[in-house]
Amino acid sequence: MSNHEVRTDSDIPIRPLYDESDLKNWSAKGKLAKPGEFPYTRGIYPNMYRGKPWTMRQYAGFGTAEATNERFKFLLAAGQTGLSCAFDLPTQMGYDSDHPRAEGEVGRVGVAISSLEDMRLLLFGLPLEEVTTSMTINATSSILLLLYELVAEESGADSKKLGGTIQNDILKEYVARGTYIYPPRHSMKIVTDIFSYCKENLPNWNTISISGYHIREAGSTAVQEIAFTLANGIAYVDAALQAGLAVDDFAPRLSFFWNAHNNFFEEIAKYRAARRMWALIMRDRFGAKSPKSLLLRFHTQTGGSTLTAQQPEVNIVRVALQALASVLGGTQSLHTNGYDEALGLPTEKAAKIALRTQQVIAFESGVTDTVDPLGGSYFIETLTDQIEEAAWAYLNEIDRLGGAVSAIEAEYMQDEIDRAAYDYAKRVDSGEKVIVGVNRFNELNEAEPEVFPIDPMQQLKQAERVKRLKATRNQEPVERALDDLRQAAVEGTNLMYPMKEALRVYATLGEVSDVLREVYGVYVPG
Repeated sequence: MSNHEVRTDSDIPIRPLYDESDLKNWSAKGKLAKPGEFPYTRGIYPNMYRGKPWTMRQYAGFGTAEATNERFKFLLAAGQTGLSCAFDLPTQMGYDSDHPRAEGEVGRVGVAISSLEDMRLLLFGLPLEEVTTSMTINATSSILLLLYELVAEESGADSKKLGGTIQNDILKEYVARGTYIYPPRHSMKIVTDIFSYCKENLPNWNTISISGYHIREAGSTAVQEIAFTLANGIAYVDAALQAGLAVDDFAPRLSFFWNAHNNFFEEIAKYRAARRMWALIMRDRFGAKSPKSLLLRFHTQTGGSTLTAQQPEVNIVRVALQALASVLGGTQSLHTNGYDEALGLPTEKAAKIALRTQQVIAFESGVTDTVDPLGGSYFIETLTDQIEEAAWAYLNEIDRLGGAVSAIEAEYMQDEIDRAAYDYAKRVDSGEKVIVGVNRFNELNEAEPEVFPIDPMQQLKQAERVKRLKATRNQEPVERALDDLRQAAVEGTNLMYPMKEALRVYATLGEVSDVLREVYGVYVPG
């Protein structure tokens, strides 16, 4: 391939050499400033990792609450500094483990949580005031957050000291994943109820993790990832303002969640561009005054869709490169995938290697010794500007369509992602895009890798536990609390308070979701 044909995964052309002429009309003061200063291109804190490394999280969640609790304790003992929890599809979709639609899916892609009883088992013996917990949950995020708070209160923890994040990014579900329940505008009401509730009750909790990760997993480019995610972020801020919240009261608790793919320099430039864009959006579009409202704080996860089932140990190299790009891009928190995740849930061996990858970067590589070591690079700064320019073009088109919710309803983002995914697949099929072990450097007769076992008896045990709870609890307070929740949904008042009382008396996740289905209906895409 000749030099002029080289392009990034976002189709940005790459020249063989960059020099001072590329930045001749470029202002370091306007584009960069210092780390910890507007527009935060170089990082949101002055010292970044000189103060302390990013939070090292490993995503965990499978089978029953007891099994996941054991994995949490294993990871904390291995040096992990924050918890990150995956939930199974029934939990994500608002179904209890004993529901007919849950059969065969209980505990498969995450932990099954149907009640306060389950959450107690999940969090048993964990230092909830000392570790932060990230929960990857969206349509039912309000329920999982309240269950977490109830268990913390039972253990004597102060809710105002609890730290963590719920993903709570329902808009990207309509764009990229599909684990939505209610129509978009009703779902947005739940999101803003959570914002308001946490301001009063869980002030250190990140109320949303606006997620580009799944947009990228669905096939978007790096430019689309940040453009569509920032558009969703704008929609959440708009919704909160319309609900009567003041921007500087909720914006400091917004956080973001990015993917890390293999195009090393494009990924680094992507994070830098996103940080600068969000600072401009919050200052100029929304008039935020607090510096904390301007900060794009983010978690990164290495790219699941980049992992191959062929020669899975090669994924260790991919994950290391992606993690390094995340760190050089200034992430606040990082999850590294297990090398075997194209085959199943990560084994303990794979999870430990993934964590050790982060620890080697943090403590052996030297990249944490200075802030933004690539800042000022002719190539990096040019690429950052090009990504930003392309992302603004998408944002302007989404504004023209009436904002993110209208653009989603018109399937604009979905269509753009589908096109990008198709183009990428064509490049892989043709061999233009090399995937080691897949379309080049293949091996025949690979050894069978170890795969994480799914125990069907755990699924049966979990379903039986939910049935037993429903049969033995005091039903009258449950019915009364669910009626109060139904009334709040009809009247449009904050759902979090009656929902918490219902969960406290052992109403289940499925029962709470059914009340809201009854009032709001369910979303069926056109």
